[in-house]
Amino acid sequence: MADHYVHPTSIVDEGAEIGLDTKIWHFCHVMGTAVIGQACILGQNVFIGDKVVVGNKVKIQNNVSLYEGVICEDEVFIGPSAVFTNVINPRSAVDRKQEFKPTLIKKGATIGANATIVCGVEIGKYAFVGAGAVVTKDIPDYTLMVGNPAKQIGWVNEMGERISFNEFGKYSCPKTKKAYILKEGIVSVKNIG
Repeated sequence: MADHYVHPTSIVDEGAEIGLDTKIWHFCHVMGTAVIGQACILGQNVFIGDKVVVGNKVKIQNNVSLYEGVICEDEVFIGPSAVFTNVINPRSAVDRKQEFKPTLIKKGATIGANATIVCGVEIGKYAFVGAGAVVTKDIPDYTLMVGNPAKQIGWVNEMGERISFNEFGKYSCPKTKKAYILKEGIVSVKNIG
């Protein structure tokens, strides 16, 4: 008996690694060298390409394709119809498979519905990319990004809630008992509870 669930309409190619308690729903395709961690959820019509790495507790909503070069760390959320690329200047007649650029989505980050992530970028820990945003460059940890191109409009905590720092660059989350410190545009987090 499998330790994960694959809907009968989905295809998981031989060799793919699927973690314990992961659920792969209708019409998905997972390529043979993909690695998917434990307790993940792949919604309807998700494609996971060769050499893609998906961490533990990742949720990928309907109609998302992750192509070679994409790495999702643990607890990433990818909203419906988010778009990922792996070549900067694609041409049908030009083979650029040796030019794939990696895209790293760090732990706890959220990618909103219909957002576009241009390849070669790094999305920071617990960053939040709003629906429809177009990400063209690296995003620091805990930032809230919206628009085309995506611009920072604030900060978020690990719960995905917008936060405001006091005049000393500090914020305490009453739910998680963590202190957030903003110094020179970089957020660090410490346990206080």
